[in-house]
Amino acid sequence: MKKISTRIWLLIFTFLMITIVFMYLLTDYLYEQLYVEDTASTMIEVGTKLQTKYVAGQVTDAFIADIEAYNDYSNLNIFAVRNPRELSACVPFDIDYETLIGTEERQQLLAGKSVKKIGYEPRFDRQLISVVLPLVDQNRLEGIIYIYFPLAKISELASQEVIFLFVSAFVFLLITSFFVYKGIRHIMRPLNELQVAVENMSLGNYEARVPVNSSDEIGKLSSTFNEMAEAIQREDEAQKAFLATVSHELRTPISYVKGYSEAIQNGIIAEEQKEETIQLIVREANRMERLTNELLQLARMENEQTQITLYPIPLAETLREVEQLLTHQAQRKQITLQLMVDETLIVEADEVKLKQIFINIIENAINYSDEQSSIEISATEKDGFAYITVRDFGIGIPQEDLPHVTERFYRVNKARSRSDGGSGLGLSIVEQLLKQLRAKIVIESEIEKGTKVSITMPLMEE
Repeated sequence: MKKISTRIWLLIFTFLMITIVFMYLLTDYLYEQLYVEDTASTMIEVGTKLQTKYVAGQVTDAFIADIEAYNDYSNLNIFAVRNPRELSACVPFDIDYETLIGTEERQQLLAGKSVKKIGYEPRFDRQLISVVLPLVDQNRLEGIIYIYFPLAKISELASQEVIFLFVSAFVFLLITSFFVYKGIRHIMRPLNELQVAVENMSLGNYEARVPVNSSDEIGKLSSTFNEMAEAIQREDEAQKAFLATVSHELRTPISYVKGYSEAIQNGIIAEEQKEETIQLIVREANRMERLTNELLQLARMENEQTQITLYPIPLAETLREVEQLLTHQAQRKQITLQLMVDETLIVEADEVKLKQIFINIIENAINYSDEQSSIEISATEKDGFAYITVRDFGIGIPQEDLPHVTERFYRVNKARSRSDGGSGLGLSIVEQLLKQLRAKIVIESEIEKGTKVSITMPLMEE
């Protein structure tokens, strides 16, 4: 595969060759049309005027001398003869009379037309142009006027100024070619750097970047590549972190289940402790089941391409059902759920997904609230949208952690062995579900004062 720089050079070389051929053809055309034809026209014009001196039937010595006298003040060589063979004594070169005036040429002369000849003459080492004009009387060729002129070569026509011009043009072409070469190298450098970066990316080096030194198409391409590389690097790092977290999350319950199962099987666990051990195994198995279900749900939502169907749902009724489901869980910590909902609110959503959103958010509020506290759940209309808030008065979230709480497996409490912690996927699932419902979430929190989760979603259009 040829490089772009090679293609550019081939293109420039092709244009140069075309230019040279064109200039050669143009020069040849100008030489033939402007110089040769102009010389021939001048010779015929002069010969035609000299023909007017001829009196029919009289090619006298005085006429011949008068014609030859014209050579003294003309750059043309002009002779008048009664017989073409007499030209041998007039011209300094050999003449082939049969070729000069053959049968066809004689007919032209008898018809009063001139005959033009062009041929190479070794004596002059150049092309020789000659014109024969007839001297006729009653269809008889009484004599001829013969005019010849050695044509100058193209190189002789070029003056010193023209030669200097061509030399200057050649030097300019060399200088231009040098700068074109440098320019192509300068243009190709970003592409070469981009090629190297792409090759590094294909080998797994996602830190590869290319410098952006311009705002043209190549600069924009380099910027786009850097953005793509950063996105791929972030995704790669997130994927590695995700796999590491999933491995860690699953390793702990698997270790519990495997260890205690083998202990029961080998009779290491005392009889009175078996019931408690079995409950621990069941709890860890449920934890693994919940984690895998959440992972599958999150993966399905991220890969889901089809639009979900939204239909009218009474918001107050949905929140009351979620309250009833979580009342028992709240009572275990003596937490009161306070529900204040506008009964007229009807949103466009999917009921199953909407319930899961509220369950996840309120469960988080219960898990991180102090005992004997309360959780306020409200829903009101605001600018044509339903505005739902869930506010608890628990431990709160540090400000530096707030931007990350919807990331997968992110935990404010980094201790993974705590008993009150979840998998760190709840709010990630909530965020994905809200995107499908065209809703938004805002989380505000203060340490030791509590957390407020606000959801804004469109109401049903009348």
